[in-house]
Amino acid sequence: MIGVWARELGFQAAGIADTDLRCAETGMLNWLAQGFYGEMDYMAKHGVKRSRPAELVPGTVRVISVRMNYLARGAADSEQVLQQGDSAFISRYALGRDYHKLMRRRLSQLADKIRHEVAEFDGRVFSDSAPVLEVELASKSGLGWRGKHTLLLSRDAGSWFFLGEIYLNLPLPVDEPVVAHCGSCTRCIEVCPTQAIIAPYQLDARRCISYLTIELKGNIPVELRPLIGNRIYGCDDCQLACPWNRFAQTTVEADFAVRHGLDEVSLVELFAWDEDEFKEKLAGSAIYRIGHEQWLRNIAVALGNAPKSEGIVAALHARRCHASELVREHVEWALAR
Repeated sequence: MIGVWARELGFQAAGIADTDLRCAETGMLNWLAQGFYGEMDYMAKHGVKRSRPAELVPGTVRVISVRMNYLARGAADSEQVLQQGDSAFISRYALGRDYHKLMRRRLSQLADKIRHEVAEFDGRVFSDSAPVLEVELASKSGLGWRGKHTLLLSRDAGSWFFLGEIYLNLPLPVDEPVVAHCGSCTRCIEVCPTQAIIAPYQLDARRCISYLTIELKGNIPVELRPLIGNRIYGCDDCQLACPWNRFAQTTVEADFAVRHGLDEVSLVELFAWDEDEFKEKLAGSAIYRIGHEQWLRNIAVALGNAPKSEGIVAALHARRCHASELVREHVEWALAR
């Protein structure tokens, strides 16, 4: 019944897993030991809380995982936008409103339903908001399998979805994992612009464009800047290359609809936004959290990679004296290109 209630609340699937993540913990600790997390210090700070749910929420014996589609209906074709060097590419999960609040609200409603219909319990809800091994738990609960790009894959939904969890101290029956179906395919590895997927199931975040444009707060390494192309917030290349995404479904959630034409907009237009315009237009968006300075840094790199034009050169010159040294350095690099 929990799966039925989840679908009634707008999730496309739900599953239940136990909390034994010992195998995943070994892989996680090896990943941390190699420094692949870059400047995401919180990844190391939380340590094994991520792989031991009962240390994060005492008493946890089960985890309910859910997924919700986010691909916006009618959004501009990603491949075409990536080929238009003077247009900005934004990862498709960030074209609408921030998903965190919506996911947590629906998860709370699901938790309330379980309390009312099954039994009272203690627990917490999460959606990319705490040290949680989301993909491992979702895989254990039967929602899909971990792809070679490290994302969760589903035979009937691809990978264009958000994940969320309910940690609870209720010993519910668990679901069976599904068989992996990547086979010999390595398209996601081959297509990665910066070769961040260094081996199947292993990502060096320090090279990942999503990390470079979102998590990294300082200068983007010079040698990686040309490889970023026109991607100013995140990167979807590994998902675009995945054959399973031909089965992906668009979202029905109004919150995930494209806002302000961000699915296909010129770099010059976005570079002209002052801080007030950035805050006004991106309020309620996942992009808002990187701030205006990092936004300009990312766009400056993309402009440096774009086909040369008078408009682009003029836009870059207009930011040469920006108050931020970070912005100025990336502008100068772009002009030198």
